[in-house]
Amino acid sequence: MSGRIFPTAQDAENAFYEALEHADLEAMMAVWAEDEEIVCVHPAGLRLTGPEQVRESFRQMFASGANMRIHISQRVTVSGMMVAVHSVHENITPAGETRPRPPIVATNVYLRSAAGWRMIVHHASPAPGPAADPPGTAPKILH
Repeated sequence: MSGRIFPTAQDAENAFYEALEHADLEAMMAVWAEDEEIVCVHPAGLRLTGPEQVRESFRQMFASGANMRIHISQRVTVSGMMVAVHSVHENITPAGETRPRPPIVATNVYLRSAAGWRMIVHHASPAPGPAADPPGTAPKILH
């Protein structure tokens, strides 16, 4: 993998989304920890573990040639000395489109090591749509 060092978890996250926007597999894998226990879940996808499965999933995604712009919003960060957890909304606009698709909610977990901060978990899911019932509406059937 890359010898690139990320001094902060935010630096690693910035590199992750830059690699995703540019479909750069080597830059993407440089963000991930070199550990068999890394985990990646793409929206509506299976849980992938280990560098081989994670690399192959991004290789397939990037092979489609679909470039995109990604705007991160609603970031919530919890940081400690060795671990950082970022919860974000990924607002993705595919190439050739002017409006972003519905947001993806992602949780990114970073681990501090001798090689700087590295991603160990990326879990992304479609954001839920608007609630069917307005808030405060009592359920019609109780079980």
